[in-house]
Amino acid sequence: MALPSYAGKLETTWYYVYRIICGMILFFLIAPIVVIIPLSFNAEPYFTFSKEMLAFDPAGFSTKWYQDFFSDRNWQGAVKNSFIIAIFSTMISVTLGTVAALGLSRSEMPYKTLVMGILISPMIVPLIISAAGMFFFYTEIGLASTHLGVILAHAALATPFVVITVTATLVGFDQSLTRAAATLGASPTTTFFRVIVPLILPGVISGGLFAFVTSFDEVVVVKFVGSYQQRTIPWAMFSGIREQISPTILAVATLLVIFSICLLTVVELLRRRNERQRGLSPA
Repeated sequence: MALPSYAGKLETTWYYVYRIICGMILFFLIAPIVVIIPLSFNAEPYFTFSKEMLAFDPAGFSTKWYQDFFSDRNWQGAVKNSFIIAIFSTMISVTLGTVAALGLSRSEMPYKTLVMGILISPMIVPLIISAAGMFFFYTEIGLASTHLGVILAHAALATPFVVITVTATLVGFDQSLTRAAATLGASPTTTFFRVIVPLILPGVISGGLFAFVTSFDEVVVVKFVGSYQQRTIPWAMFSGIREQISPTILAVATLLVIFSICLLTVVELLRRRNERQRGLSPA
């Protein structure tokens, strides 16, 4: 918003101070992420800028760490595990979270606050406690150190994000549409897939993307519940920092940043589409 012509000295001063503060906050949040990108092209095996890089000498830059990532079988195995676990855990969390949100949106649902608190508890409880509890529980039922165990654990962590996102979408949902569909002879199944799902789909997809990112970036639970066979990208990065310092980790981090930006872009586009559908913003 532009500064109005009638603004006094105090308003003008605050106008520029406010933008400076916002810029400093953004720099504080983004700078640690942005600095990783040029370091991933360092020709030297260090986590610091070399003299050649500071002088913009082409000899100081290299893509060999990216080549190492794409050629290393351990890294590729971690990528495969990350996508398999994240995709299946997202499918489970989206299904459970959407059904839960639909139930919570009904006016006759008893103990809404209590049920909502239980559903989002994985977001509140410290992750290390959840991981320890899952380890003991999955060990007893034989799911520890299995892909299924890690998928179910990640689904439990990701479901609250779906519940919250879909519940927010259902706030503006017109329940009279479902009654109208029933009046016209539509079965509950037909009403769900032909009326409810199309209207809440942006929220479901947004929740699914958050669930996917939650599973894709998680490292604590997978180290408790999983084994080397379920080694994911965050696990490989964490182990790489402890065992051997290699700029390949920076190359992987850069690729993950780009991947996250793409996902956030999709979420923002879906949010705007959802607002247009609900009449909250002009088309």
